[in-house]
Amino acid sequence: MPRLFIALEVPRNVAMSLSLLRGGIPGARWIDVENYHITLRFIGDIDGRTADEIVDRLDRIDRPEFQLKLTGIGSFGSKKPHSIFAGVSPSPELHALQGETERICQRLGLAPDPRKFTPHVTLARLKHCRLDDVVHYLSGRGNFHTAPFVVPRFVLMSSKESCGGGPYLTEEIFPLRELSYGYAQDEMETAEHRF
Repeated sequence: MPRLFIALEVPRNVAMSLSLLRGGIPGARWIDVENYHITLRFIGDIDGRTADEIVDRLDRIDRPEFQLKLTGIGSFGSKKPHSIFAGVSPSPELHALQGETERICQRLGLAPDPRKFTPHVTLARLKHCRLDDVVHYLSGRGNFHTAPFVVPRFVLMSSKESCGGGPYLTEEIFPLRELSYGYAQDEMETAEHRF
């Protein structure tokens, strides 16, 4: 069984903006543009029956579509960075969706995700990179941001264990409830006032 995870896709125009950030760190392994995503919940290797149960439960999620924006570039692993990422602006809707997927996975017997949810798009994996090169790269790209984009669905994706960073396959698609433009605008403005 392939390794599974729940994710949000990155629209093509946003992925193209991210692709302009590639390069500048000797030894970095840059993620292919078509493999950019925001992981909501890593599931891992599970049996077919559990996978079917997860699909069935995810299919029942009834949430409205929402907007996201990518902001800032950072790294995970402070003294020995292991990856470069683009950050995601705070979004109550994103955290609510992620929380629901986490609860579904736990109810089906999966262990809780040990990491705190930090929404991001991984851009590169770093193995033998110099800290100075990473610091220099980040210092020149801190003001990165994208225009807001609509998240119309979330997906169940799979990856081969030997290939961290892709290629990823979309196994199932779960649409979010479409909002009419006026109502969506009101929802977005209400969400913005929470911050």
